Amino acid sequence: MAIGRRRQQRHIDYWPGFVDALSTILLAIMFLLTVFVLGQFFLSREISGKDQVLNRLNSQINELTQLLALEKSGKQDMEDQLAALQASLSQSEGDKSRLQKLLDAGSGIASGAQSRIGQLSGELDAEKQVSARAMSQVELLNQQIAALRAQIAAVEGALQAAESKDQASQAQIADLGRRLNVALAQKVQELNRYRSDFFGRLREILSDRENIRIVGDRFVFQSEVLFPSGGADLNDAGKAEMLKLAQAIIELAKEIPPEINWVLRVDGHTDNVKLSGTGKYADNWELSSGRATSVVKYLISQGVPADRLVAAGFGEYQPIAPGDTPEARAQNRRIELKLTEK
Repeated sequence: MAIGRRRQQRHIDYWPGFVDALSTILLAIMFLLTVFVLGQFFLSREISGKDQVLNRLNSQINELTQLLALEKSGKQDMEDQLAALQASLSQSEGDKSRLQKLLDAGSGIASGAQSRIGQLSGELDAEKQVSARAMSQVELLNQQIAALRAQIAAVEGALQAAESKDQASQAQIADLGRRLNVALAQKVQELNRYRSDFFGRLREILSDRENIRIVGDRFVFQSEVLFPSGGADLNDAGKAEMLKLAQAIIELAKEIPPEINWVLRVDGHTDNVKLSGTGKYADNWELSSGRATSVVKYLISQGVPADRLVAAGFGEYQPIAPGDTPEARAQNRRIELKLTEK
């Protein structure tokens, strides 16, 4: 009876376990190949943008690292299974040795023992074949792990190259920004110099006029010098003043380099007295705009380039003198000239 129980214990079917192991290995290999193809696809798309390349490369490194850890775990499982197979093989060899001893000791059970030995030998050979296939799979996994490591190294190299290129690009951008700032500063200095020349010449021409003032970087003409009350058509005195201004602008325009994008801004302002609405202009907005436009059109008629003039109306909403006294209102009724950039 003891011998019968030993036979039942030694008869173990290992084949389903090996089939599951091989299926798992094949699935892992297919998964790795899919991940590798997807990784190549995403890597080829991610070289278009600097910041996206860096982020996606880091993400791929993390994914490949996780896959490497997963494959290491699978390799450990296969090694554990191989160790179990080797232990089973050792046990089978021990059984074979014990059966051989029993065969020598008792002739009555010799034929059965010999048959069992043959069966165990067959099982042993099958287990050896399975073990050899498992070793082959382990070797294949080792090769795949080495390939994954090489891929990770290539990705890290690409990441380092991208970072180096990014640093070089940042240095070039900083240098271009510095050069642009220097060029802008030079243009501003040139415009300031010509603005100073412009103001100097206008001071010489208009310094003896009591109704013309200089406020900051602007020349201020009182409206009474240029226009009739409530109107926007230049009177004879206004045309005479604007003719001098046009001649000064034309002379200055010849000296300013064409790359300096300058304009003369003509701003119209009124006082806060509401118009009656029965005249040509409905309100102070229209009156201030009409006066600025009249000045610009007259300057153009005297030869000033139209693309160097700008007309703007501010109505009563930009006063320079507070209060409602006649003096304050007179100061607020004005035409301002300012040399500036477009």
